[in-house]
Amino acid sequence: MTDQPTSRRTKIVATLGPATDAPGMLERLIAEGVDVVRLNLSHGQPDDHRARANAVRAAALAAGREVGMLADLQGPKIRIETFASGPVELVDGAHFVLDCRPGAPAGDVTRVGVSYYELPQDVHAGDVLLLDDGLVALSVLEVVGAEVRCQVLIGGRLSNRKGLNRQGGGLSVTALSDKDKADIKLAAEIGADFLAVSFVRSADDMHQARRLLKEAGGSAALVAKIERADAIPVLGEIIDASDVVMVARGDLGVEIGDAELPGLQKKIIRESVQRNRAVITATQMLQSMVRSPIPTRAEVLDVANAVIDGTDAVMLSEETAAGAHPDKAVAAMRRICLGAERQFEPKVDLTAGGGHRLDRTDQAIALAAMLLAGQLGVRAIVALTESGATAQWLSRYQTAVPIYALSPLADARRRMLMLRDVQPVAFAHVGQNSAATARAAIQQLFAQGRLSEGDRVVLTHGDHVGRGGGTNTLKLLSVGADGMVESLRDL
Repeated sequence: MTDQPTSRRTKIVATLGPATDAPGMLERLIAEGVDVVRLNLSHGQPDDHRARANAVRAAALAAGREVGMLADLQGPKIRIETFASGPVELVDGAHFVLDCRPGAPAGDVTRVGVSYYELPQDVHAGDVLLLDDGLVALSVLEVVGAEVRCQVLIGGRLSNRKGLNRQGGGLSVTALSDKDKADIKLAAEIGADFLAVSFVRSADDMHQARRLLKEAGGSAALVAKIERADAIPVLGEIIDASDVVMVARGDLGVEIGDAELPGLQKKIIRESVQRNRAVITATQMLQSMVRSPIPTRAEVLDVANAVIDGTDAVMLSEETAAGAHPDKAVAAMRRICLGAERQFEPKVDLTAGGGHRLDRTDQAIALAAMLLAGQLGVRAIVALTESGATAQWLSRYQTAVPIYALSPLADARRRMLMLRDVQPVAFAHVGQNSAATARAAIQQLFAQGRLSEGDRVVLTHGDHVGRGGGTNTLKLLSVGADGMVESLRDL
């Protein structure tokens, strides 16, 4: 059973796949509290993704909820090719060749083809190459023509099409492949609310993706997946060029090393929040639940720490896409988020706007609203918003009260599903009179059981209700009997 609309603050993203195609499973995921579903465009055919997108919209409508949809591009992940006779076992100290020629023959225990033909130009003797998320490690001995000749540092089982990384990053492959460009058009076609760009190296990668999405007629929010070591020196530029940031811990951990990952995760979350971007923490959060019906204690602590650090959303990947218990994984994630949030002590930092540069009116209004919420003990913050920009600023100044973001635009409401603390609510403006609109908003929230008689709320809006980007007014309201506004004072 899902939590009440205002109880959980951290959002849950769940990946769709064969396991969620089972009859009734998608409906159970939504009932357990999924906010955004992820379509992994690395797997499946376009028609598979079209069918799942349609199923999500239908299931959300039947449940009376809105569910966001994230299309995740494959990106130029470098992989080895196939082996002639199935998986091989590499032995420590053995020699092994990466064959970077187009049409390289199927591999064996001594060599295998590689999908990235420029690899010989990017590596040098002494480099360490990591295969299958670091389970197998090779040391480069020399580069001869199209062959990268290596020695096995860490042996193990190696099977078809496993990923390849260079320890420390530095591979020059571009962020958007031809497949990605085609999939951007698919994402626009199915109406994705978010588009994730994989293996981002620079802000230019995000600018290119945004241009291609616009040309395809899409309006999705862009998600920068931070999973390459090359992205860290220009992290701020990438965040500014994006709408959402994802801490993609799989490949990132392989490139920078596991020991560096926890601190870097905290840094990415902190910088994203300070730069007014939503942030998702992802990869192997409840990995044991691919098979087990319950998570390990270490996984519980991992999720809880991300929540306490201020992540907007936590993501399930294989746990829901191919796991044995997709609905139980979502239920466990929900419980952990709620438990961690009870330990979280929100604070509104007044120093330089809590790390935010105050250079926008709606941003200043958001900070003022949070200060009132903390000092006056209000029940909720109500934002009348078109695009969701004010609600996003409000969510950056984390507090203990829910933020009800009322908007008439369905696509804006779905994008706000990624924002911590924000509960999007469908609301049809009653006209251009701001006082009448404010009263109608409070009455609607009262009728929905979100507000009660005697509650005090802070409300934000613009002079011209229904016009985007104009939030400039803050009001303190008291809810009277039957949801009527008992008092209304401009502050």
